Amino acid sequence: MTRSLRVFQSLWSMQPHDQTGDILPHDRICGMVADAGYAGLAIDLGAADVSVAHEVRPHIERAGLTPLIVAFPKSVDELRGTLRMAKDFGSPYVNVIGQVFPLTVEGAIPVIRRWIEMSREEDMPIQFETHRNCITNDLFFTLCLLDAVPEMRLAGDFSHYMVDREFKLPLGTWEYGLIRRCIARCDSFQGRVASRQQVQLQLDFPQNAKWVDLFDRIWRDGLADWRARNTEGDLVFLCELGPPEYAMTGPDGREMSNRWDEALAIKARVEGIWAELQRLGS
Repeated sequence: MTRSLRVFQSLWSMQPHDQTGDILPHDRICGMVADAGYAGLAIDLGAADVSVAHEVRPHIERAGLTPLIVAFPKSVDELRGTLRMAKDFGSPYVNVIGQVFPLTVEGAIPVIRRWIEMSREEDMPIQFETHRNCITNDLFFTLCLLDAVPEMRLAGDFSHYMVDREFKLPLGTWEYGLIRRCIARCDSFQGRVASRQQVQLQLDFPQNAKWVDLFDRIWRDGLADWRARNTEGDLVFLCELGPPEYAMTGPDGREMSNRWDEALAIKARVEGIWAELQRLGS
């Protein structure tokens, strides 16, 4: 029985990938991602349409990368077509950022259950990303959904919930316990550091160090929790540092840090945590 960590990069994060603002062709992007040691490339259907997914697919395959489909279904039925496409592409699962989001938990429960049922019908696993402006918009709302739908699985991007709840540091035991409840239901994780005001921070700015430390703790706890629940299989960790306006810019419109380098730093950090947990037998 083996377990492995597979770190992915995001196509959205590569358009552009740094302060130059250059949009590279798909073959260059896939080559860079593969050469950097990533296992796969996520295709975000909120930032790119299905035609782009088909355009980039042969380059992904030639580079030996695994595609990961990120879906933004605007209706319950719309997800089915994406599940079928993801299965054809060879995506390990579909990351769902559902654009159907009733105002009440009671209204959201049947939507979540129908999407889970649909994933079983199509034999394509799904994970619901912890993301703003979707059915998991709010941490408290998501926790209620997790209680109501025990089979609901998450893709953990906790940058959104830092901003959503405007958490102050240091986090209290109760506050961090809410995050841990989500971690226990996560089957994958994503890499971005946020604060209570900003969804994406520069990693090497001294004023951001306390938030970098918090996310280091979250990722460590997340990887350890996943390993405690799984004796075999692959854990996907997606580096997803978005271009402007996710990335902050100066008055000249130029990004204030190099996201390609930052993504590699996150990749190295997470791989280091994984290796340390392996050494400790955790």
